[in-house]
Amino acid sequence: MTEATITDLREIPFTTADGGTATLSEYGDQVLLVVNVASKCGLTPQYEQLEQLQRAYADRGFTVLGFPCNQFMGQEPGSMDEILEYCSVTWGVTFPVFDKVKVNGPGAAAVYKALKKSRDAEGKKGPIVWNFEKFVLTPEGGVHRFRPNVKPDDPAIVEVIEANLPR
Repeated sequence: MTEATITDLREIPFTTADGGTATLSEYGDQVLLVVNVASKCGLTPQYEQLEQLQRAYADRGFTVLGFPCNQFMGQEPGSMDEILEYCSVTWGVTFPVFDKVKVNGPGAAAVYKALKKSRDAEGKKGPIVWNFEKFVLTPEGGVHRFRPNVKPDDPAIVEVIEANLPR
C-alpha cells in the first residue's frame, strides 16, 4: 500500500512556526497525522475534526501535525502569526502548526516530496491534489494516504489511528 516509510521521513527537517527546525523523529513512536491546511478553503471546517482527533488520542500516543500551504488558489495568504491566531481562536487548535510549505513543484518541502511517494486507497501516488490531504504515519513505518475529501473522522482514518496506537 505504501512506498514511503516513516523511517525515510524521520530525519527530514522542516521549519517550525517560530523559524526553528524540527523532524518527525521528535515525536518518537507516536502515530502522526500530517495534513496541509488552509484558512480560506471550503474544507477548512476539517480543523474541527482534526482537533477532535488530537484531543481524543493525544494522551495515547497520537498527534496531528499541520502544515499551512498557500499553493491552492491562495487559500492560506496570512502571516504565520495570523494563521496561528486563526487556528487557536476559530478552531481551538492545540496540535502543532508549522511554517508554511509548498507541497508540490520544485520548491516542495522535503517532507512532502517523501510523502507524495505513498499511495492512496485507490493506488494513486503523486502530487497533493488540494488542501487537507492527510497522511497517517505509523510507528512501524507505514504511510497511509487519504485525499482531501476524506474527513479526518472518517472510519478508515480512525481505524488506522486506533490500530497503531502504542499498547
